[in-house]
Amino acid sequence: MERYKYCTSLRERLHEIIFEADTPAGKAFDVIILVLIVFSVIIVMLESVRDYTIRYGDYFHYLEWFVTIIFTIEYVLRIWTVKKPFKYIFSFYGIVDLVSILPTYLSFFFQGSQYLMIFRTLRLLRIFRVFKLARYLGASSLLLGALMASRVKITVFLAMVINVALISGTLMYLIEGTANNQFSSIPRSVYWAIVTMTTVGYGDIAPATELGQFIAAILMLTGYGIIAVPTGIVTSEMINIKPQEQLSTQVCSACNEDGHDKDALFCKYCGENLH
Repeated sequence: MERYKYCTSLRERLHEIIFEADTPAGKAFDVIILVLIVFSVIIVMLESVRDYTIRYGDYFHYLEWFVTIIFTIEYVLRIWTVKKPFKYIFSFYGIVDLVSILPTYLSFFFQGSQYLMIFRTLRLLRIFRVFKLARYLGASSLLLGALMASRVKITVFLAMVINVALISGTLMYLIEGTANNQFSSIPRSVYWAIVTMTTVGYGDIAPATELGQFIAAILMLTGYGIIAVPTGIVTSEMINIKPQEQLSTQVCSACNEDGHDKDALFCKYCGENLH
């Protein structure tokens, strides 16, 4: 019984340190992890430089494994400290944590896979919790809610844009195909239409006929509207959504949900006591 109580107490204590940043120990833990993330990303970037790899390749290899082992231990502890492990494993941060350690192990089987460790930068999103930037957590929830609310409108808009690209690309193939070998097929012409509408303008394909140049000018002008419309749609939805204020960094040990109010005593999703 005493051993069970000790394990339970240890699990709760580790959960508070690993998942929350309300205590000095929790903040210190997160800061160390963030520093290791930045450190490992720098190693991956330096390893891609041939001269550095020739000189310090072995050191990079050892450092990669050192950081990966620490992240592996952290990942296992995160699973052990939550009451519903699969809830964490299949959550966004759970998947990110797993992806951040897999590349090193995959390097045994696939050469170059260690460069995928660059995905560890996604773990830096936890910086909002570390420094208690609750208002930015509320802002991120506001933006996510606006994107979800406007998904139907944006989908309809994108469908229209795709139709315009297909039609204009086909027209350009018919107009430019005989006089300009750059428009050698409809897919290539559609590619040109997309590049033109988005105002990217690589310049690798350009119309040669006057009619083709006229259509290109129309698409260029249309491109400015294409950029502005999704912004207006999302902005209008953000105005209609009430922002969340005064969020804490506490994570429920039962359901692994966050976003609780600062004065919350119980999880608003499952009712579990918040320590």
